[in-house]
Amino acid sequence: MVVESLDQERTGRFIQSIRKELGLTQRQLAEKLMISDKTVSKWECGSGLPEISLLMPLCRELGINVNELLSGQRLTAADYQRKAEENIMSLMKEREENVKKIRLSVFTGVSCTATLIIMVLLVGFYAEVIALPVKLLIMVFACLQFAVGLYVTMAMDREAGYFKCKACGETFKPSWGAYIWGPHTVTRRWLRCPKCGKVTACKHVMSRGEPDEQEK
Repeated sequence: MVVESLDQERTGRFIQSIRKELGLTQRQLAEKLMISDKTVSKWECGSGLPEISLLMPLCRELGINVNELLSGQRLTAADYQRKAEENIMSLMKEREENVKKIRLSVFTGVSCTATLIIMVLLVGFYAEVIALPVKLLIMVFACLQFAVGLYVTMAMDREAGYFKCKACGETFKPSWGAYIWGPHTVTRRWLRCPKCGKVTACKHVMSRGEPDEQEK
């Protein structure tokens, strides 16, 4: 059986259709869930999925179950088990793919750094033999190669998984500017949460359902 990734646009359209069936505006639904109407709009536009802590409350308000929400459609009894398995497998596949991206980004970063160091050492070791124009050419090439490698590493790291707000548990992908300038450790980066607006040490998680240390 081929398992496809969760379709955010289909889930968003489903949320919108059920909301309208119930006669609710985005703001009214948001107030029931104690979130902003911008968050509901983001879901319905297919720009993201509800965080794990909001799945059950959202389903209660819409009168559906989690499998129907993630599948983006009403399910019959015969379809329920099959869709449940597909949704679980999709989440597992997403996590595996993000772990591979992280590993590749680490390998790329280490390789580029090692190449830069080797070239600098070679230029220094053969300083008396290599002509100045050649030295400059080697150093420019080394710096360009390192810059490209660093960009690729950061791009893969940013796209792999999500960052989880320590204050409210929201999972999100930061903008390039926030990602680059945010102080960080190996697993955490100080970012402003788009939901609660607080700047916290957000944990880099591989899937939306991954628990934080406070939840374990």
